[in-house]
Amino acid sequence: MIYEMRSYCLRNGTVPEYLKVVEEKGIAIQRRHLGELVGYFFSEIGPLNQIVHLWAFPSLDERERRRAALMADPAWRDFLPSIRDLIVEGENKILKPAPFSPLGGTRPIPQP
Repeated sequence: MIYEMRSYCLRNGTVPEYLKVVEEKGIAIQRRHLGELVGYFFSEIGPLNQIVHLWAFPSLDERERRRAALMADPAWRDFLPSIRDLIVEGENKILKPAPFSPLGGTRPIPQP
């Protein structure tokens, strides 16, 4: 099991707008292709105007296949301009859980 952590720094004050458009349009498209959303967060203390979301995948190959399917979806491509100008920068990490982590077990990943 691997986890993808995507972090975005947004333009000052645009977190509510970003979350609204993702909730209304984007997250359903993502979930349809990416599968298991572990969590979606925004910052309140520390660096502000940040969004972090975590996705679980059984392997890097499966992550690559699912992300390619997302990018090929015309609905996703139509959605992207609604958030593109809100994002200042992004960072992506692939994480592997430690054996003792609550997420480190062999729990099954739902298939989309």
